[in-house]
Amino acid sequence: MKWNLEHLYPSVDAWDQAYASVEAMVQKIPEFQNKLHQFESFETYYTLQRELSVELHKLYQYAALKSDLNKKDVENAARVQKMGAFVAKLSQVSAFERPEVLALGEKTVFDFIQRSDALSEYAFPMRQLFHGKDHVLSPSEEGLLANFSELKDSGSSLYSSLTIADREPVEVTLKNGETITVTSGNYRSHLTDLKDPDDRETVFEAFFRYYKDHKNAYASIYKSVLDADVASMKSRHYTSSLEMYLHGKNIDPQVFHNIVEVAKENTDLLKRYYAIRAKVLGLKKHRTFDRFVPLAESTSKYTYEEAKDLFFKAVDHLSDDFKEKAKDALKDGFVDVYEQPGKRTGAYSWSAINEHPYILLNYDETLDSVFTLAHEAGHSMHSLYAAETQPPAIQNYTIFVAEIASTFNEHLLLDYFIQNNPGSVDDKIALLQQSIDDIMGTFYRQVLFAAYEFEAHKKAENGEAITHESLSQIMIDLYHHFYDIDLKEEPGSQYEWAYIPHLHHTPYYVYQYATSFAASLKLYAMVKDDPSQIALHKKLLESGGSDWPLNQTKASGIDLTTKEPFLAVVKRLGTLLDELELALQAKNH
Repeated sequence: MKWNLEHLYPSVDAWDQAYASVEAMVQKIPEFQNKLHQFESFETYYTLQRELSVELHKLYQYAALKSDLNKKDVENAARVQKMGAFVAKLSQVSAFERPEVLALGEKTVFDFIQRSDALSEYAFPMRQLFHGKDHVLSPSEEGLLANFSELKDSGSSLYSSLTIADREPVEVTLKNGETITVTSGNYRSHLTDLKDPDDRETVFEAFFRYYKDHKNAYASIYKSVLDADVASMKSRHYTSSLEMYLHGKNIDPQVFHNIVEVAKENTDLLKRYYAIRAKVLGLKKHRTFDRFVPLAESTSKYTYEEAKDLFFKAVDHLSDDFKEKAKDALKDGFVDVYEQPGKRTGAYSWSAINEHPYILLNYDETLDSVFTLAHEAGHSMHSLYAAETQPPAIQNYTIFVAEIASTFNEHLLLDYFIQNNPGSVDDKIALLQQSIDDIMGTFYRQVLFAAYEFEAHKKAENGEAITHESLSQIMIDLYHHFYDIDLKEEPGSQYEWAYIPHLHHTPYYVYQYATSFAASLKLYAMVKDDPSQIALHKKLLESGGSDWPLNQTKASGIDLTTKEPFLAVVKRLGTLLDELELALQAKNH
């Protein structure tokens, strides 16, 4: 139940040797400047880039994974910093590449690709490059921007240091006199398990006090993230940060605006759900920290082995190779299961090129953790399929399609639970809540955060003040619109913008949870009606990063440029709420 990083490198010394080898490769790169117009140099350069890319991803993965196991370990952190500096150096010495290739013109470049089997995998990356040609600068300008690449990422690094490395567990005393420890990994479990609403408020206040106490530091960190984005936007001649983040993958901005509009126009269902919850739980008012409390009493706990078994049973009716990939994703040595001091919070799947992906969990035996396991296994399965099918240059898939694989697995698991529950009313209520909470969390909540960063970026782009007050006000306004909740009445809730790591690490990431959820819901409905349609899902997973993401989803029968997939999610939420109310009525009678 621990990672075996020896699959990557047998020791730190071996990692050091590989690092030295990659350093030697990078030293060769400047030799190709002003020579890419020659076919032999072009072919040799991209053959070198292929080898370099494979080893560099592996080096970075090892360093990052080792650090995530213990964020307090200085040597591990130094290794990650070393990789960050190395990537910045690589960016600097290869800054000539894009301007020089663009200067050759598409005809020459694709003539080169057709002449060499070794270059064939670069056909789509070159299409991507020419798609963004209006935003590529001169070699000297690209070199200048590359000099600032490490500084541009400093906000993300500072956020990790303040949020993880410097944070200590907090002890709180409950109304019954019991003392419990609150950590980043267990605070949600406490909010789920504690029956007294005052105790939940105590835990929530203790957890968010850290963000409140450091509100000025967090505001400065997020301002640096926003400022870096605005600087890049202006330097590369984009009209907005949103366009900058979407253009590279050829995502129509209307997709973003459609999903925000659909969510904002259909918040009545959120308020209806919270009203149902408040009534069932006997609350005068439903607060943000009440959202984890189950509506039906359940003490069910699932060991890690039981969670794996449930997931494997959920996919058992599908194709043999899909089942094999599910088991391969959770193979021993590639999943780090439990929380430990210094370990990064949350969960993820991380894959390097041509390497087996690794999954990080902070498993706590709750139903939520069972679904997290299935979710991350979906990402690993995606990586395994892509590595099996695609060459290195187009193996890595975009974030836009990544969450389709993970949420598809969640739909599978949820259906298995519903079909195989023993039939009690409480079980049905718990499963309905799980399904509703999936939509609440993966669709609506992520769209709220997407709307948040859109508004925050607009402020930065317009030169408005970025302070903890202005950042909090955006969150206050959005929570009022979405949930009719006044965050100022809750201890620390207005600083939720400081709590969400994606805002600081990966701007304009979270909206893709919602697009992927909508896409996977439709895809799953197709597979549920006809299991042979799993071939469409596999086609998407196998495609890796070989095409524009909107083309990949359309090939699976989903058009995300329309509002239809998003409205279908809203409709499903309404249906589930109807079923929940009927189940609650049955319980009361």
